[in-house]
Amino acid sequence: MKQFGLRKSQKLCSEIAIDSLFRRSEDSHAALCYPIRVVWRCNGSRKADPETPKFLISVPKRKLRHAVDRVLMRRRIREAYRLNHAELTGGLRLPLDMAFIYVADTNLPYANVERAVRRCLQKISEKYSPSC
Repeated sequence: MKQFGLRKSQKLCSEIAIDSLFRRSEDSHAALCYPIRVVWRCNGSRKADPETPKFLISVPKRKLRHAVDRVLMRRRIREAYRLNHAELTGGLRLPLDMAFIYVADTNLPYANVERAVRRCLQKISEKYSPSC
């Protein structure tokens, strides 16, 4: 059952790491799997817990005006990631930083969100290099 848990150490909180994630550079990658856009980079300079992938979830107020709707979609994305993050690297632990950004204008069912998160994780696992 531990494989399905999310720990606080898996949240991306560092402002420096978030800025470098969204900065346009060669080591930052992005993919769109509607209704989610994912941005990721391999952060080799991370000192604390260098083998854990870290993530953040963003649901823009411009897309969903009501806080209740934003919280609902954030919870759906987090649950889909929690259930499927084990297939991200196939057992390898990499210092990945990821951001999941919700791009749809309406609330979508959990099945659509989970399918999008799975596709995003497959694209990330196809693109990463073992050496980072």
